[in-house]
Amino acid sequence: MRIPCCYVEGYEAARKMDPELAEMYIRHTTVGDPAADAVVEELAATAAPKDVHGIIRATFEHWGDLPPVTPKSLRRLVAASAVVPDWYDPEVAMDATRAFLRNSDMVLGGLIGGAIIEGFSTLISKSFRIRSRIVTNGVRRLKQNLLQLVEQYLPGGMEPGADGWSLSLRIRLVHAQVRMLIAKESDEWDVGRYGMPLSAAHMLLGAATFSGRLMQHVRRLGADFNDREREAYVHVWRYTALLMGVPEEILFRDYASAVQTFRIAARCEPPPDEDAIIMANSIINSAPIVLGFSEPRERRAKAKFVYQVSRELIGDDQADRLKFPPGRWMKELPFLRLRSLGDKLLRWVLPRLGKRRSSHRFLNMMDVSNLGEYEHSYRLPSSAFDENSRAW
Repeated sequence: MRIPCCYVEGYEAARKMDPELAEMYIRHTTVGDPAADAVVEELAATAAPKDVHGIIRATFEHWGDLPPVTPKSLRRLVAASAVVPDWYDPEVAMDATRAFLRNSDMVLGGLIGGAIIEGFSTLISKSFRIRSRIVTNGVRRLKQNLLQLVEQYLPGGMEPGADGWSLSLRIRLVHAQVRMLIAKESDEWDVGRYGMPLSAAHMLLGAATFSGRLMQHVRRLGADFNDREREAYVHVWRYTALLMGVPEEILFRDYASAVQTFRIAARCEPPPDEDAIIMANSIINSAPIVLGFSEPRERRAKAKFVYQVSRELIGDDQADRLKFPPGRWMKELPFLRLRSLGDKLLRWVLPRLGKRRSSHRFLNMMDVSNLGEYEHSYRLPSSAFDENSRAW
């Protein structure tokens, strides 16, 4: 097994916790996504950048009867993705949908304050910092993450041809395009040291972070997920991860294995470096804008609040490594849990009013995730450096 240099120390520590999972993770740090990588290479060789959007859009919209313009590699990818695995249960997915609609504000809080920050505390941050994607356009990145969550958990959103299905495949192609561009244009990425950019291991880590680990965060925020709904939430993400290129043989099975996957994968990763610090802080300072706070004083106040919530979710040690501001003695999580408890009581005593408030919060989440003209774009970046890329 070839171990990238920066993973050696973390791998040794992770092996003591779960040797089989640690070895599986490290093996996939040098693996990309052969099916998606073949698509972007064929598109680069046969299509002009301005035509890529039309080709991919026509393919996804007519996935059951592919148009002649669809390249062979993309035909293979779509055909494989249109086969829903036997273990995926739409009825279980509906349990997740109901819980998500009821708890959308808590999921949003756990995502911004915890899961995204922990995801970017890893080597994942380096490929994004190289491209300047978060630094120059953190608002849009957060909106894309929120949009993916919304589309995943809308009824039928993950059926072949639906928006959640198409968006997952589109993100998979973007990751493949970034791998290709970094390899061709950037001299910062050292494969022997860092492995593959946006590797299969990192796709697995991201899926585990946004599923099992996120459910841990929303539980601490007081969200109203029972055990069945928590498992259902991870069930949908398991299918999403498969569509995004995580090999099925390394996928987590349920909530417990998703949490363990996050734990071991995060331990394998090197400690946060300057790239992780830049990315994590950029995310938090973009969050107030995404949430609709545009006036400078309001933005600063909301950023302080998000920093405090994040520190309480990820822990003081990790927050200090990421150079977050010092924590306050007044904690935020107890008040958030109290508010969540009040919402539960309201749904029990006045179910109509409780349902109306849940719907209002979900509509707010839909609003903040709105990407406008880019919402259903299938454009791909044309340069490793975002400032030089065509709009996508």
